[in-house]
Amino acid sequence: MFKRISLFLIEAYQTYFRWALPPACRFIPSCSEYTKQAIVKYGLIKGGFKGLIRISSCHPFSGKAGYDPLD
Repeated sequence: MFKRISLFLIEAYQTYFRWALPPACRFIPSCSEYTKQAIVKYGLIKGGFKGLIRISSCHPFSGKAGYDPLD
């Protein structure tokens, strides 16, 4: 149930709110898409944790950027 709610919230963000913000994502796929894929593949706990790790590395001072698919 919480997995479905989390996926709904991510999809709502992608549909309605992401386009209102300036484009600043450093990765392909975007952090929200990566988190959504991780939750579907690994479940809410492990996938959510992987998403948080990805989001925490998405800042201007990080050396990472570019294509970073879900492993």
